[in-house]
Amino acid sequence: MTNLKIGVILANLGTPNSPNPKDISRYLWQFLTDPRVVDLPRYKWYPLLRAIILPLRSKRIAKNYRSIWTEQGSPLLAISQQQKQALTTFLQQQQLEVEIEIGMTYGNPSMQSAVQKLLEKQVEHIIVLPLYPQYSSTTTGAVFDAFAGALKQQRGIVPFDFIHSYQLNKDYIGALIESCKVQLKSDEFLLFSFHGIPLRYENTGDYYRTHCQQTAAAVAQGLGLNEKQWGITFQSRFGKEVWLQPYTDEFISNAAQQGIKKMAVICPGFAADCLETLEEISEENKTLFLTQGGESFQYIPALNAEPAHIEMLGKLVMNQIAKMKCNNCNSPNIDVIPTISVPTTSNLSSRCH
Repeated sequence: MTNLKIGVILANLGTPNSPNPKDISRYLWQFLTDPRVVDLPRYKWYPLLRAIILPLRSKRIAKNYRSIWTEQGSPLLAISQQQKQALTTFLQQQQLEVEIEIGMTYGNPSMQSAVQKLLEKQVEHIIVLPLYPQYSSTTTGAVFDAFAGALKQQRGIVPFDFIHSYQLNKDYIGALIESCKVQLKSDEFLLFSFHGIPLRYENTGDYYRTHCQQTAAAVAQGLGLNEKQWGITFQSRFGKEVWLQPYTDEFISNAAQQGIKKMAVICPGFAADCLETLEEISEENKTLFLTQGGESFQYIPALNAEPAHIEMLGKLVMNQIAKMKCNNCNSPNIDVIPTISVPTTSNLSSRCH
């Protein structure tokens, strides 16, 4: 495909360094001060964040993080490491030597460290792969900002590609369908729960909801479900502002009253399981459903490092590499400087002066 030395950044949201309130507070500060996530005026938002939100929220969710923490760190970080290793192996099997680094928008390993490591390995082209199938300014947009911020520290910027989204990629949809086929029971209602964003962001141009709807509809169609057998909701909202609806917790709370007694929930927007899936969905919302009249509830895990997911990610990278038409046309090689013929002064037209 190409003789260029390729670097790939697997980008995701991030995670605190530990489940302790201090580390969580530090992580949340970086996350919640990003204007892509919260765009309130700083003079209003920062004092509120420091004085009330961070102290209370850090202590509250520390318990949740501790309940899912592993010896390898947070589930998101542990799974990201598995994805990195599995993707490296897959690409090697395709006769491709690619350097892969994890770059988190917030926390560690940071996007800046990912860029620095790849440049130290002398890669000639970088492919940024945000692990967000559905575009949103709050996620994919924030990855782009972090990557651009990392490049600000570099004098020599190598060519790069940025994979925007893959909400209808056939291998991605196929992997979700197969995952559901293995676990979904015929009498279960399938709920697609996506992370929410403020409705105001949609009203000002963010088309995230459309991508979510496209993914869910494609999977439901592939499973042969009718409109009464599946639905879409949005989770993880905070604050008083209106977010995308219907809300996951409200839908689940009322589901049994609507005749839904058995439910399976899948979160296709999460490429790796994390606090929002393992604790919020699999624990909190499960309890909510069962205490409100539900009979059975299961969470269908994220694709994580499953072979079908890794193959899909690998094909995304390979497709991007295939677009590189030649070995050197996009590579800034200072040893081979192209020259052009420049007329001498005597040959220049008088109109040029």
